Amino acid sequence: MNGMSKLITTFILLVSWLSAWCESTPVDMVNPYMGNISHLLMPTFPTVHVPYGMLRIYPQRSSYVDNYVNGLPVVVVNHRENCCFNFSATHNPNGKLEAVMRSDFDNEVITPYYYKTDIDKQRIEAEFTPSEHAAIYRLHFLHDTQGYMLLNSGNGEMTVEQNRISGYQNTWGGVKVYLYAETDVVPNATGILRDHSLDATSATSRGNNACVVLKFPGKSTVILRYAISFISVEQAHNNFLEEVSAQSFDQVMTQARDRWNHELGKITVSGGRADDLKVFYTSLYRCMERPVCISEQGRYFCPADHQIHSDEGRPFYTDDWLWDTYRATHPLRTLIDPEREADIIHSLVRTAQHDPRHWFPTFPAVTGDSRRMNCNHGVAVVADAWIKGINGFDLNLAYEYTKRAIEEKTLAPWSSHDASWLDTFYHDQGYIPALKPDEKETVKGVNGFEKRQAVAVTLGTSYDQWCLSQIASALGRKDEAEYYLRCSYNYRNLFNEQTGFFHPKDKDGNWIEPFDYRFSGGLGARDYYDENNGWTYRWDVQHNPADLIALMGGREKFVNNLDQTFDEWLGRNKYEFYSQLPDQTGNVGQFSMANEPSLHIPYLYNYAGQPWKTQKRIHSLINQWFRNDLMGVPGDEDGGGLSGFVVFSMMGLYPVTPGLPIYNLSSPFFDSITIKLSNGKKWHINALRTDIEAKYIQNATVNGQSWNQPWIEHALMLEGGTIQFDLGNKHSLWGSEAKSSPASAMPMP
Repeated sequence: MNGMSKLITTFILLVSWLSAWCESTPVDMVNPYMGNISHLLMPTFPTVHVPYGMLRIYPQRSSYVDNYVNGLPVVVVNHRENCCFNFSATHNPNGKLEAVMRSDFDNEVITPYYYKTDIDKQRIEAEFTPSEHAAIYRLHFLHDTQGYMLLNSGNGEMTVEQNRISGYQNTWGGVKVYLYAETDVVPNATGILRDHSLDATSATSRGNNACVVLKFPGKSTVILRYAISFISVEQAHNNFLEEVSAQSFDQVMTQARDRWNHELGKITVSGGRADDLKVFYTSLYRCMERPVCISEQGRYFCPADHQIHSDEGRPFYTDDWLWDTYRATHPLRTLIDPEREADIIHSLVRTAQHDPRHWFPTFPAVTGDSRRMNCNHGVAVVADAWIKGINGFDLNLAYEYTKRAIEEKTLAPWSSHDASWLDTFYHDQGYIPALKPDEKETVKGVNGFEKRQAVAVTLGTSYDQWCLSQIASALGRKDEAEYYLRCSYNYRNLFNEQTGFFHPKDKDGNWIEPFDYRFSGGLGARDYYDENNGWTYRWDVQHNPADLIALMGGREKFVNNLDQTFDEWLGRNKYEFYSQLPDQTGNVGQFSMANEPSLHIPYLYNYAGQPWKTQKRIHSLINQWFRNDLMGVPGDEDGGGLSGFVVFSMMGLYPVTPGLPIYNLSSPFFDSITIKLSNGKKWHINALRTDIEAKYIQNATVNGQSWNQPWIEHALMLEGGTIQFDLGNKHSLWGSEAKSSPASAMPMP
């Protein structure tokens, strides 16, 4: 690295760091380390990538507190899974090379667009910056002795010729990831790794830990440019030529930084606490990690059929865990990036087209649809987008494929089996039958660990069928719309009027007894619920809170039950509780801030005439559980699953019911928020506060006119304008009238 280049890089980083103390751009307020230490299960990862880019990396270590990195990362194929290839560097004074050079690290710096660390006992400084399908490493060998680069395919093939490297790695499901790379200087020697040494007699290594080695003089700086492909080595080379071959490290880094500021800048916020700004923009950054665009110069590898297809001029996306992201991450994109959301749904439809069974995906990834979790909530993504005016996809095909996934595929969680008698029972009787505690499972399609999840699947499928009814109605299919609307009330079949909870029934229609809504159901309560207990699923009627209020006996009883959810103790000490329910962390009483089925619950006060409790609860939950620190995320974030909730809630909005074109209101965390809409208009959210702690809405106006309802229509926001809140420290009766309640599903026909 020449002195001028290093000076430029240092200057860019200095500007980035200083901006935290002056007027920052959005990307400067992102803290990738937020949540890197988990409360119990999966932490967040400090991912470096461009928004929705195919090439993502994060440090290769077992956890944030590890003292070592296992080489340097090349690509993460699926969200937090399937790291492929490995890049290592060492001065190797002891003469022993390993396929993965485990090394201590120091002086680490991570931003969304830049990664730097010292390795090899501080004798090598490594820098990284990404593009869409390509990236650049800049290595400074600081010691006098020779330096080595090692590129390892965990299971595949690697070839080195002078300064050029190519190869592939096999990953899950028979998918290959291809690599092409070049160094900016020709190495002193090249070969493969054999017996811990460079073997210059061979240029190609195959099999497990297929590894090539390049040797460079000490006290040198070497640039490694590389690109990946899911199509071929030749396509990786084309991606390389298009994105990084003629670009300097600093140019690629600047472009990546600009990309982030453009995307994050679609929402601008000011006022409020400095840490709140960082929590907000970090959460927005996490909503842009996926799905990833895997189009490569007009073509893409489809995981559904393992064929190469033309993208027909539209980017193709995958890697999206829809059970997590349909609730807030997708609705956020419908608001700030509807063109991309249309392309994403078009990609989901095409994935189903390529699937021989034509089932709409649930957990699409580069390595295929794993069909994880329960239900088929991709239908909610389709319904929500269409009803909010996004029509850049074939609704007829989307309806056919989502319906097939619900009618033809088994509803059993984590399963790709065809429908069985269990599914016929649901369609005939309106609920999934639960097994008695001593009853053996006999249905082939039921996963032995995940179980039937009888209540969770019944409630979730009721919602999915409501979404089908919305789509059928949009298509003019009146009879089908009415049929699925009736099905959407199937949750009633499991409501226990004596207890006010959703309670499992056996195939004969008898309640499973005795029953404990905290602990019945085994590990993760999966016999009946999923990852969360009966207290969470008591509220899992996203499409019809008004009917849930009626089932519980009216607004007062409904609010009392909500209050009790936040007050009810765990029932056991923490060790015992979390040993059975490890996903239900972030507890406030029985409410779990750490898992997606809980996200809408604090907003339900709006439906029962006490919106000030929503305002109070949202502020306390985010302040308690989402913080600008290493433990600042309470549970599995799942690539936007929790972060979408944070972004919406800090703006004072939330889509309780994807598929209805409205947002519930709470109160914003900032004095001023501007959402830049794709039609060129802007929606402003302003807050006048008595002090920084004020969170209760005293009154509100929309475009200067009084607004007294705790919800707002999507269409109104698209027209542009301003909603202004007057906030105080004491709660008021604003928005509490029955006629002000947010909309729910239509009455049962």
